[in-house]
Amino acid sequence: MSTAIVTGQPVPGSSLEHDLRSLGFDVRVAADAAETQTLLATVPADRRVALVDARFVGHPHALRLGLTDPRFPLAAVPGAVTAQPAARQALARAVARATSTPAGTATRGAEGGAPALAVDGLADRVAGALDGDGGAVHRPELGSLVATVPAGPRALDEARRAVAAVDDEAVRLKSAVKSRDGFFTTFFISPYSRYLARWCARRGLTPNQVTTASLLTALIAAGCAATGTRGGFVAAGVLLIASFVLDCTDGQLARYALKYSTLGAWLDATFDRAKEYAYYAGLALGAARGGDDVWALALGAMILQTCRHVVDFSFNEANHDATANTSPTAALSDKLDSVGWTVWVRRMIVLPIGERWAMIAVLTAVTTPRITFYALLVGCALAAAYTTAGRVLRSVTRGARRTDRAARALADLADSGPLAHALRRVLGRGLPGFAVPAVALLGGAAVVACSALTDFGGVLPVAGALVYVLTSALAVARPLKGALDWLVPPLFRAAEYGTVLALAGEADVNGALPAAFGLVAAVAYHHYDTVYRIRGDAGASPAWLVRAIGGQEGRTLLVTALAAVLTAAQFKAALTVLAVAVALVVLVESVRFWVSAGAPAVHDEGETA
Repeated sequence: MSTAIVTGQPVPGSSLEHDLRSLGFDVRVAADAAETQTLLATVPADRRVALVDARFVGHPHALRLGLTDPRFPLAAVPGAVTAQPAARQALARAVARATSTPAGTATRGAEGGAPALAVDGLADRVAGALDGDGGAVHRPELGSLVATVPAGPRALDEARRAVAAVDDEAVRLKSAVKSRDGFFTTFFISPYSRYLARWCARRGLTPNQVTTASLLTALIAAGCAATGTRGGFVAAGVLLIASFVLDCTDGQLARYALKYSTLGAWLDATFDRAKEYAYYAGLALGAARGGDDVWALALGAMILQTCRHVVDFSFNEANHDATANTSPTAALSDKLDSVGWTVWVRRMIVLPIGERWAMIAVLTAVTTPRITFYALLVGCALAAAYTTAGRVLRSVTRGARRTDRAARALADLADSGPLAHALRRVLGRGLPGFAVPAVALLGGAAVVACSALTDFGGVLPVAGALVYVLTSALAVARPLKGALDWLVPPLFRAAEYGTVLALAGEADVNGALPAAFGLVAAVAYHHYDTVYRIRGDAGASPAWLVRAIGGQEGRTLLVTALAAVLTAAQFKAALTVLAVAVALVVLVESVRFWVSAGAPAVHDEGETA
């Protein structure tokens, strides 16, 4: 429940109290600042509270944006300010300061035909006091929406005409769609999914329910693909597109209704990957029913897609708050984005989720799982080469100075375990400059090559893994602040996942590759979970969890050792047990974190769609 305290003399004909009640506020009216302070003290501490100037004129959606977004402890629009329970003390202090300061009587003249604004309102003085105290007051971009406190009858008439000139609902629908989407999503999904989002909002459905429906639809699609029949493949393709429509709808519903939640952050952050990788498994099972073993291709597609995402995450975190962040390559990219058709070509080249799922759905329906995976691998490889090359060029041509925050984020993404940390203390200062990613690449290539190019059961993969443990420790021996150090986490992912794929393939026993698929999926979940914790400014996974599952270098060494001492059948069983153990540990900790009160209240925008 939320409480709104409306302060001052209401404007005749105003719908302010009705609008606030429609937004879920319990409305109380105060005649002046002193009474506002008294009423504020009576509002229970566990409630959100808003102070609204009685003279406020504007769109209901402007109030919604300013007063109901759960992601921000403090927020304001002209004439209104709000605080969640965690920020109530800051609000009370600001009210006390603003109440002790006499209200002014000046007005600010209009610019560009906008109405003159009163500057003596308590809500605006409180927002200013919060700014003065260093409070992070969120002020949403209103665009064409109106939110103002007009001074005088003439300004009031102008404000009301401005409100009438803009369709509040049209703006709300438009803003429900991400400003940057892929070609397929923009022109084939969003034109109608936004209306589906509104339909869901009007029936009280939540983004979490739509997200869950999207997951269930994708799992049914995977089940249809697993039948191995042409009818099953056609149904799978149709259901995969339906799942994607719902996937777009949940985010649009969250933005339309401003329903962001900690649980929603966790669901949205993980379900996209769960849907896609479950669908890969369904295709592999369907192909096996037809006598075609494509598990290696399915696992390869999952590895490639995961590594692509880690490249995105690492590069963005490395440059999140870098200083002197200039690059001719970035300038050229911005210039290309200013030309209409190049924007869409560049967005399609990277094969985002909309284009990728559309391609998978169509190929599933009309071809075979093997052809689908071949196309997916080629497309994702080209996209990865394009994006990684561009980011490498940006990194070597920009004079950015990376911060301690970026170095910590990259170290968390590296997922180094006890072995790497112990060796790091022995090795000392580490490597200079571009040697860091080079050593990480060489170590990863060594263990994957040793695993792929020798017969199963040999000791050479173990030797390669020991070299990899050493190079992994060298790569993280100093803070990752180099120009290309953001390559270290994706190189680690490729090495660990590639080793599991190579050894399972060499085992050449029925069930080894599906077991490897399960293990990589469990570990990848842990890595995605780490990413979204960092994105939510909630820190990385706890140190005990990284130690419990061995760190990336420890798991790589363990898998090679198991392959050396076990038979192929025993190795398959060991991979299965390891997959279940890792999945249980990381899922339990992930669920505990994301449903706790300390998790960030966000609705992740996810991969560019």
